[in-house]
Formats: sequence, structure tokens, C-alpha cells
Amino acid sequence: MCGIAGMIDFTQDLRTQEQIFKTMQQAIIRRGPDQNGMHITEHEAFLHTRLAVIDPEYGRQPMQYTDGTEIYTIIYNGELYNTSELREELKKQGCHFETSSDTEVLLKSYAVYGAECVNLLNGIFAFAIWEQNKQRLFLARDRIGVKPLFYHLTDQHIIFGSELKAILAHPSVPHEIDINGVSQVLLFAPGRTSGCGVFKNMHEILPAHYAYYTKNNKLETHCYWQLEAQEHTENFEQTVEHVKFLITDAIKRQLVSDVPIGTFLSGGLDSSIISSVASREFAKQGRVLHTFSVDYLDNDKYFQKSKFQPNSDPAFIRNMQEYLKSNHHWTVIDTPQLASALRDAVEARDLPGMADVDASLLVFCKEIKNHVTVALSGECADELFGGYPWYRDPEIRMAYGFPWSQSTDYRLSFAKPEIAEILKQRNDVNSAYQATLDRTALLSGESGTEKRMREMMKLNLDWFMQTLLDRKDRMSMWNALEVRVPFCDYRIAQYLYNIPWEFKEYKGYEKGLLREAMKDYLPEEVLWRKKSPYPKTHNPNYLMTVTKLLEDRLQNPEAPILQIIRREALEQLLYGNDNIQFYGQLMTKPQTIAYFYQLDYWLETYQIKINL
Repeated sequence: MCGIAGMIDFTQDLRTQEQIFKTMQQAIIRRGPDQNGMHITEHEAFLHTRLAVIDPEYGRQPMQYTDGTEIYTIIYNGELYNTSELREELKKQGCHFETSSDTEVLLKSYAVYGAECVNLLNGIFAFAIWEQNKQRLFLARDRIGVKPLFYHLTDQHIIFGSELKAILAHPSVPHEIDINGVSQVLLFAPGRTSGCGVFKNMHEILPAHYAYYTKNNKLETHCYWQLEAQEHTENFEQTVEHVKFLITDAIKRQLVSDVPIGTFLSGGLDSSIISSVASREFAKQGRVLHTFSVDYLDNDKYFQKSKFQPNSDPAFIRNMQEYLKSNHHWTVIDTPQLASALRDAVEARDLPGMADVDASLLVFCKEIKNHVTVALSGECADELFGGYPWYRDPEIRMAYGFPWSQSTDYRLSFAKPEIAEILKQRNDVNSAYQATLDRTALLSGESGTEKRMREMMKLNLDWFMQTLLDRKDRMSMWNALEVRVPFCDYRIAQYLYNIPWEFKEYKGYEKGLLREAMKDYLPEEVLWRKKSPYPKTHNPNYLMTVTKLLEDRLQNPEAPILQIIRREALEQLLYGNDNIQFYGQLMTKPQTIAYFYQLDYWLETYQIKINL
């Protein structure tokens, strides 16, 4: 995994701006501390920081290839999981290879197939290719949106990068937000609208899209893949076998690495499946899998059972560790360490985020990196197999609006009156929700439960899952750790989109189909364990700590957050006894306080001008 950034400007000679480009490159050096490279011509600058995973010696970037009269230059962040198949096809087309890297395969795929190459890729990627003679930039992003790619567009140039910080490092890019940015950080956070970079004139290449930028200074974008509604023709037994193949194949493909690799292990269904498949593959090679878990100091003392978290993880983790005979590593986080990481989490994401859910993952990934460079994680199974409570509770399922965030009115209560009024008139949340429903692919005449389940899956893939993928990428790459997500294989997403709900809810269990398909890989206790979310601290010291952090910020009468947020609302949050769900059960009172602390820190640290 890597960091990429660059600029195309047909109005000036970019060779005079090398120092600026070095600053941009340095901004994302944490994504790729192993190597870095730069390619600058009159109107093009490509910057790369590399985390060497495949062919460390010969996979350096930017990489060039001359084919006929065209010179192609690529910078690439990602991994291809069908590299060997693509390489063989390209050999048939007359291509010769000098490295074993997937970068060379990707570059030559574009040279042979042009933009159509994206349809051949199975992987996670964001990449840019410059065609020197055509003076044309090509940008592309993977189908599900695992790897990020932002850009800042003006009448004169495009500046792009893996992270916002790389673009913001260019002096021509203002650190400014308008009412749209305020809407994002107040009404949508910790998520954000796909395609929106929050900062003014900051955008994002959408998942499953590619784009061309040419001398007319226009960016033409194209969608190359989307979920399709089709009749499901396989019976339950065939469906089980098909799911089993897709999942095991995705996991096995993602175990390819020239550096140490391990797996996250929460003791839940998804990470346990990945760890079990990986462990068996390792055993064939006489290797022992490294597994990694996180917990919080004194959580055994303070854990409180709830509807959403009926039991804690450690007992199930120990069960899986014994079952796998893995080389297991624990990370135990204390409150001061967690609170301190809230600031680093903002700088990793370039935005306020999921508070301690972000911060704990950032700390966890730092510890994992001490042992491996690549890790596999179980994100996105719940979105595809219907594991969340809002899929299974008919009342929640049918409620209008994003099911994980039914808090728009509460969020608006924090805004200063004049801002709240503008946001009410804009009606951004409802508009975004309805737009997602409108682009949901349905069968002709489809209605009732099956229609709603397609809508739910589309809502989750386009919104909730993107928030989790943002979190996973930024917190891991802040520590130069590559995290792969096998359940995000687009083949799994397309197949699951058309499976009837009664199959997915086999035996009345959340993700019953997944449990049945993978039952040979898990002990009974873990196989039928009720879903439990990402673990968070239950220590009351955390609430006291984040309360003090926000109090200290508010001691400053010029605190930047007070430009958009009412002091009285923050004081009510700090000292009231409200039952708060700012972002469903993931962000209750402690996390909401921490979020507003992060928001103020972000506005100050990034020196953001608010222009309404």
C-alpha cells in the first residue's frame, strides 16, 4: 500500500515547483515510508510514497512504460488479487515483464486495454496514469471504494492525492469550508457524502469510477461498475456452496505478500472466518498465523451488557486462539492513551471522525505493525449479509432515513440559529437518503421485504460501509500497515445483492447464510455467537477524561468551534443526563463529547476558514 499525489496544470511549468511537491509528498510519507519517488515534467507532477509489499526491490514508483509512440507513467496505491491471471493474458498480447510487481501489470494493462482495464481488475486500488504525448491524465478507483482518491479542481489545474493533507499542502489550495462542509461535519459525520471532500472545491473520485483530465481543463468521469438486480436461480444448498467458494477464494487471494502478514481477531464471526481460512492455508506451508486482538484496561470490571453488545470479546478470542493454535498478540489500551490518540486520529483522517472508535484502531494498528506489515480484517460482512440490527428489526428497517443515524434534529440543536435555519432549508440528509433509494437497482415490480432489503444494502454500501473503510484506511496507513478486507471482494457484493432475505436469515440468525456456509471453519461457540460491535471502553474514566478535554477547549472564548456551534448546547452535552445516540450505538455520550473535541481541534490545527 502506498500514498500517491500529483498535479496537472497546462498554464505553467511545474518543474519550478519541486519544493512544493516535496512538501506534498512528505505530507503522506506515513503511508509509504519504505521508498519514495517523484516524476515532474512541464505540466505534470507525480509523487509517490511506497509501503513495499510485493516485489520490494523492483516495484518502485513512479513506473514508466513506452509502448509505440506513447510514454505511460503510473503511481498506484493498492493491491491486485488477480495479478497472475492478468499477467498471463498480457503475455498473450505480446507484453514482457521485468518485475513481479502488480504495478507493472496494471501499467501494461492500461497500455493494452485503455480505460477498459478497470473492468479486468480484482483488487483494491486508486491510481493515476499520465500519457505524455496525449497530455492526458487518467484516474481510477476500485469498485467498492476501499482505497481513497481525492482531488481539488479549478479552471487551471487539478491536484489529487490519497489523502486530503497532500492536497492541502499545496499553497494554492485554501483551507476553507462553506455551508456544505458545515453540513458534512455536523449532520453526516463521522460519515460524509461520497464524492465530497468536505473542504471547499475538494472532491473524491467515486467508487467504481474512472476519470480523464485533458487540456480543456475538464474532468470527465465515468462509472464502470454497479450492482445489478438479477433473479437468484440457485437453491439454498447451491447458494451455500457458492458463498463458501467466494469467501474462501477472496481470503486466499489476499494472503499473497512478500512481507509478514497476519489477521485481526475479535472473536466475532467475520474476523474468525478470515483467521481460520488463513490459518489453514498457512498450515499447508508449515507456517503459523499471527492474530491480533484489542481490549481496554479494566473492561472486565466495567463491561455492561446491552442489546447491541450482549457479551465481551476476550473469552471468544481465547477460544479461537486455541482453535487456531495461532501466535496471538493482545493490545490493551488505557484511558490516557486512548484520549491522547484522539488528536492523532484527526490528523490521520484529516477530519473529525468516530472519536475513540478511530483512536483505538489507530493505537491498535501501531502495535500490529510491530509484528506484520499486512493484516486481513473482517469489515463489510455485516453490510452484505445483513448482520446489523437495522436489517433485522422490522420497525427500524422500515423507518424513513439512515437507520444508524436518526439524530438529525438533535444534531441541528447544536448549530448556531442562523446556521441551523440554513441547514433546515437545505434538507441535506433527507435529500441524500432519497437519492440513494432512487439509484437502487430493483427487479421489475419488486416490492415488500425484498425491495427494502436491496435499499438497505445500497444504503449501507454507499454510506455506513464507506465510513468504516475511511476509518480502516486512514488509521492503518497512519502506521504504514496495509489492511485488506476480503469481504469487500466485488464478486461477493454482486452475488449477495440478489440472494433472498430468507436465505440470508437462515434459521432466524443474523448472517445465518454466512454461518451455514462457513460452519466447518469455526468452533460452535463462535459460529453461533450473537453479533457484537467493535469493542469500546466501558471505563467511566473515559467520560471524565473527554469531558475535561472539551471543557479545556471551551475555556478559550475564541474557540473555533464556537463559530458554528452553540456554547449552551455543548454545556448541556457535558453536564446533562441525556440518553444520546449521535451515530447509533457507536457514538453515545462519551463519543459525542470526544467528537466535538475533535471538531474544535480540527478547525484549529488545520487553520480552517469558515466562509458561509
